[in-house]
Amino acid sequence: MSQPSKTPNEFTICEHCIMDASDPNIVFDERGWCDYCNNFEVNIRSNWDTGAAGQIALQRMSETIRAAGKGRDFDCIIGLSGGLDSSYVAYIAKEKMGLRPLLFHVDAGWNTDQAVGNIEKLVDGLGLDLYTDVVNWDAVKRMQVAFLRSGIPDQDLVQDAAFFSGMYKFAREYKIKHIITGSNFSTECCREPEEWGGYLGIDKTLFGDIWKRCGDGKSNDDFPLVDILVYKLWYQKVLGLKVYHPLNLVPYVKKDAEDELESRFGWQRFQHKHHESRFTRFYEDYWLPRRFGYEKRRAHFSSLIMTGQMTRDQALERILHPEMDEHFLKQEFEYVAHKLGLTVGGLQDLFELPKKTYRDYKNKRTLIGLGANTMRLLGLEKRYFR
Repeated sequence: MSQPSKTPNEFTICEHCIMDASDPNIVFDERGWCDYCNNFEVNIRSNWDTGAAGQIALQRMSETIRAAGKGRDFDCIIGLSGGLDSSYVAYIAKEKMGLRPLLFHVDAGWNTDQAVGNIEKLVDGLGLDLYTDVVNWDAVKRMQVAFLRSGIPDQDLVQDAAFFSGMYKFAREYKIKHIITGSNFSTECCREPEEWGGYLGIDKTLFGDIWKRCGDGKSNDDFPLVDILVYKLWYQKVLGLKVYHPLNLVPYVKKDAEDELESRFGWQRFQHKHHESRFTRFYEDYWLPRRFGYEKRRAHFSSLIMTGQMTRDQALERILHPEMDEHFLKQEFEYVAHKLGLTVGGLQDLFELPKKTYRDYKNKRTLIGLGANTMRLLGLEKRYFR
């Protein structure tokens, strides 16, 4: 006898990808498909062409950037972490687009040796210049401890703020108006919800209130912050800073890109996305799933399912186990504690604090959300932000 069909509110995991009800706002249709999958089908797949149309668009993009860079040492800037997306877009920019990018790396104190090695191999192999912005470690450490004390899931906001603020400030100071990013549909079409620590951008109001309530009582002016509204309105609309996403215009398959970088430059692949940062690896593999029950790998794997690079069965099997074994994760817990100037017991105490969200602190999420929704309505953003 056939089983009765489910109604949309009876599904707890998507029938197509592996996004599930750990996102409290997920919506399923009658098929059991989630709103992330439906958004991909309606808004991304139908507007995403890496064939002839993509090549034409890439050529036009290249010509625009090259023309603006005439007479300058560099015609654009690329933030390079040593991870796959930023590494591959650096390769595309130089070898396929004929650009003269400055590779820009922000060292916030958490680079893995593998990431450093990958950066060196790309710089040498592509013959490009690298500028490394070393952020004041004491400022980063103190801000990270304040965020841990805040109890919120969004622990990687500190590193992200340091990375992007440093690059934006540098681009403004040296009047570089073209930024190339590795952000893409192929591996990132399913964006993790903000409940999982996916807060939308750098919010100085949120940072300021967390520092006021959870910081060490002293100023922390050495920590770099460029508010998202300053970046979107002043930097982009007034100063003319433009951001480009060339990986959306070329065939970009994760395994093929890893193979190509490995064969050309000796680049080494990572166990999983974001593992170029030791803190992000710890945060996504240990802190977030064990303290909050959120697995960002669900979004990462779901992106690969939607784009045909992974089967749902493969993702369901892999999500059952952490990327790193228990002994390694225990060592990383100790390493993170000591690097942040805490005892292991002190970090464990922070792990056991009452759970909070950004809503427990002053923020301008409503205003930021309005901007994100406007971008979607104008067709300038295809991914699903929630």
